[in-house]
Amino acid sequence: MENIDVISPENASGPPSPPPPPPPVKSNSGSKKSTVQKCDRFASKATRDAWDRMFDEAHGADVLIHTDDSGLIYAHSNVIGMASDVIRGMMKQDKRNSRRKSISILGVPHDAVRVFIRFLYSSCYEKQDMEDFAMHLFVLSHVYVVPHLKRVCESHFENTLLDKENVIDVFQLALLCDAPRLGLLCHRMILKSFEEVSTSQGWIAMKQSHPSLHKELLRSVSYELNSLKQRSRKQKEIQTYTQLYDAMEAFVHICRDGCREIGPTKIETPHVSCGFQACNGLEMLLKHLAVCKLRSIPGGCSRCKRMWQLLELHSRICVDSEQCKVPLCSSFKERMKKQNRKDEKRWKLLVKNVLSTKRIGGSPFFLQAIDVTM
Repeated sequence: MENIDVISPENASGPPSPPPPPPPVKSNSGSKKSTVQKCDRFASKATRDAWDRMFDEAHGADVLIHTDDSGLIYAHSNVIGMASDVIRGMMKQDKRNSRRKSISILGVPHDAVRVFIRFLYSSCYEKQDMEDFAMHLFVLSHVYVVPHLKRVCESHFENTLLDKENVIDVFQLALLCDAPRLGLLCHRMILKSFEEVSTSQGWIAMKQSHPSLHKELLRSVSYELNSLKQRSRKQKEIQTYTQLYDAMEAFVHICRDGCREIGPTKIETPHVSCGFQACNGLEMLLKHLAVCKLRSIPGGCSRCKRMWQLLELHSRICVDSEQCKVPLCSSFKERMKKQNRKDEKRWKLLVKNVLSTKRIGGSPFFLQAIDVTM
């Protein structure tokens, strides 16, 4: 004891350094059991093999597990009791004075129970066993409170095992076994592939056994479809308002600067792009308006009517009609004073949507209009 150095808190320079991490475990890709999934990456292969051998040989086993079809599995009470508090409680309820305790795990295949008990020993499983008994293992992990196995099952469903044929069954299990993330993923797959999922055997069985859940899913699908329609309609509206704003900018560009064949200054090379996508369409409308004989007749020409509407929209956005080069800008402003309240309200809403959609930031004709309208 005299040779031991005692370091007091006052003399300690700081917390002790943490121990070095364990060395990485080498993969055994060429071994015979390459399908074994390692659930604990820090456990050596020798340790896992020892636990598996203990389970397989059942040397000193003191628990007898009864399964369906009169199946029997031998296990060690200390191991499975430490892995699951529920199983420990079941063993305590066995009041018999025999050397071996007896419990029953029924309702799932014998092989699934065997894979489950093996996992309690070594936290390992065969890849094929997980593919065959994932649903049974998921239920067993929830009933007997084995969180590690439950997370493993959820991960396999999320990454590989979930498909359109079993999604209804997995969704119901997720609801029963308190797995909200897995349930959400199943619900998304149901909504995304509803036409295919609704013809699966799981959907038909759920419709008969759980009609209330069937109605809820139909309701959620209907809600999702309506939401998609609303989002699609909103996107189309935004696209329309954006195009209208682009047309307003192109109006000012054509009438003030000139572009191609119209305006005070014409471009010598008409094929060169001016940067305004709406210019080409507006020039065609303006040239049509100049020669159309039906433009003054109400309802006579749809193209002329569209042009009149664009001109009026510009006049409602334009700030200074006296200096504006767009034709009829001041005339439409005078016309606004004579419109009825209903038309005026409709136009104001359109102007607000056009300006708020684009958030104009570069044209001196529209900057003040934003402040006034918004």
